[in-house]
Amino acid sequence: MLNPTLLRQDQQLAAGDSRGLSTTHERGGESRAGASCGSHFVRRCRPATSGPTARGFTLIELMMVVAVVGVLSGIAYPSFLGQVQKIRRTDAMLSMLLVQAAQERWRANNLSYGTLAEIGVGAISTAGHYTLQIADQSAQGYEVLASALGSQAHDTNCRKLRLRVEGGNLIQASGTDTTTNNAQQQNRQCWIV
Repeated sequence: MLNPTLLRQDQQLAAGDSRGLSTTHERGGESRAGASCGSHFVRRCRPATSGPTARGFTLIELMMVVAVVGVLSGIAYPSFLGQVQKIRRTDAMLSMLLVQAAQERWRANNLSYGTLAEIGVGAISTAGHYTLQIADQSAQGYEVLASALGSQAHDTNCRKLRLRVEGGNLIQASGTDTTTNNAQQQNRQCWIV
């Protein structure tokens, strides 16, 4: 007596079923697709692929991902650099505050404000992004000029920061060169972090 399941498989194989069942046999009962079959009298074969197939990325999908990453980085990177420059400006401001405090200590014991060497402050800012210079020190006031170094020099509009203390007044200026002649709006943006 023939097994009804085997008869159904034979009929499907003869009709060319498109479910991946292999119908061609080679010696030893193996199909070309690598599915193992029993004797070729009993056409019992399993599908050529068993289980889910692994799928990789196509070249077009990979190129699309690279393009999207390129566009996003082209937009985000300049904004990121702007924020880094803005944060590094705090290095100059902190160093100028240290100079102010040291100048007031020096002035309390002397007749005028002192130089960087006299007040004990280094010529490089705390994090090393600016050089510091003191100019026009007198009994009434002084100026501190912070000049950007290295990659911070790309902070074009705020490359130079000037702090002037005169007669108890504090004047802040900024600019691309030592004239520090930014307009009021740009000057405010350089000093606010």
